[in-house]
Amino acid sequence: MIFHRENALEEYNRIYREIDKLYHDIALKVGLSDSAFLIFYSIFELGEGCLQKDICEAHFISKQTIHSSIKKIEKDGYIQIKQGMDKEKRIYLTPQGKIFFDDKIIPVVKMEKEIFEEMTQEESQELIRLTQEYMVRLRDKTNQL
Repeated sequence: MIFHRENALEEYNRIYREIDKLYHDIALKVGLSDSAFLIFYSIFELGEGCLQKDICEAHFISKQTIHSSIKKIEKDGYIQIKQGMDKEKRIYLTPQGKIFFDDKIIPVVKMEKEIFEEMTQEESQELIRLTQEYMVRLRDKTNQL
């Protein structure tokens, strides 16, 4: 598919919004808000015992949003917060949370991995390279504002 240069930004933004909506739909399908889904996804990426601040940094989301969502997930019985040796509060799955995680989050991760496995190595590397390039340039231009 070829796009004219003047339409490229519109198409990129449309794709970005559609991907964002797909992840929103995934969160809804597994019964979570967007931020709750990101917390569970972060537990997959960062491992149990991760910190709230690590989740905020990994997903560029405010501490208030993540904190509120953590409180709700904790109230629902999926996670528990434990103070570590370093006095930091760490996030752990409860037995109920582990079942939910295995049933709802792991299949999403497997789906994503399958998509990358369906691409050639060159395609996946090019996707990452170009997305990274766009992000770096956007950050540079943003810093100039």
